[in-house]
Amino acid sequence: MAKREIRLFGDPVLRTVCDKVTEIDSGVQAMVADLVETVDEPGRAGLASTQIGYTLRAFSLNIDGHIEYVLNPELVEVSGEPVPTGEGCLSVPDLWFEVMRYPYAKVRGIDLDGNEITIEGEGLKAQALQHECDHLDGKLYISRLDREARGEAMRQIRTSAWF
Repeated sequence: MAKREIRLFGDPVLRTVCDKVTEIDSGVQAMVADLVETVDEPGRAGLASTQIGYTLRAFSLNIDGHIEYVLNPELVEVSGEPVPTGEGCLSVPDLWFEVMRYPYAKVRGIDLDGNEITIEGEGLKAQALQHECDHLDGKLYISRLDREARGEAMRQIRTSAWF
């Protein structure tokens, strides 16, 4: 399909709570192809459907060169004590803040054949699973920042070249 343009902070689609995929048709197949192709660039750990303009529950990951996707992901398990984790977002470029994330996460969903799949991991993969699930619930990582850090993020956004 195609590498898609990343939607940026301020685009209403990023605040959309995504609908579940109810039928795997050519449109869903095209969305997955777009997600997989668009995440396949250096520095991209994950990409949610909303970030390329779709409103169905799906995301792709690119961790250590291993690309995968999931439809209808649900965060089913996290463990460990949340730790401050440096985080950025393709939809809020050039910002980097500490966010509290669990060191382990597990997501359950389906693939394009309708088979149940599980994706789990620690470290960067756990962080990406939590981050992408937040996107599908209409949340950007900056909403998880404390008041002071969120204020600083908003100041940086207002003065950025892309806003």
